[in-house]
Amino acid sequence: MSSVCATETAMTAVKIVKVLGTSTESWEDAAHEAVAQASETIEDIHGVEVEDWTANVEDGQITEYKTTVEVAFPVHHQQ
Repeated sequence: MSSVCATETAMTAVKIVKVLGTSTESWEDAAHEAVAQASETIEDIHGVEVEDWTANVEDGQITEYKTTVEVAFPVHHQQ
């Protein structure tokens, strides 16, 4: 999914990808992990939106927190 943002001087295309982060500690840590992993291969991340929070449960206890985030970054055109 992509969108187009208008500025006063130019048009910028923005790409959005979904990333799933996991943690044994918290949903917040899972979101941080998702962004950290995405930043290893995506340049200029401008923002994220938390889309979903889920968890694995065993014996009545949360064993793994999962956070799905949408990561937004500009599309750079090759010259």
